[in-house]
Amino acid sequence: MFDFRMSVRENFASFRDEATGRVVFVDSFDNHEFNVRLGTFDESTELGVIVADSSDALNSQLRELVAAHT
Repeated sequence: MFDFRMSVRENFASFRDEATGRVVFVDSFDNHEFNVRLGTFDESTELGVIVADSSDALNSQLRELVAAHT
């Protein structure tokens, strides 16, 4: 299970599920659009792009997007 605690002020974050070893990578160049990838440190697949103006919205959308792909 992933525990998303990302701030919209951050340009990059990663979240690891200790049980499965899978990792969610999140990055942004403008702190408004966040690219989300899922996989391992060696290989990952793009899940989508999240547009968020607040940290609460970002973390909520991260939970929804990742849940739809796991």
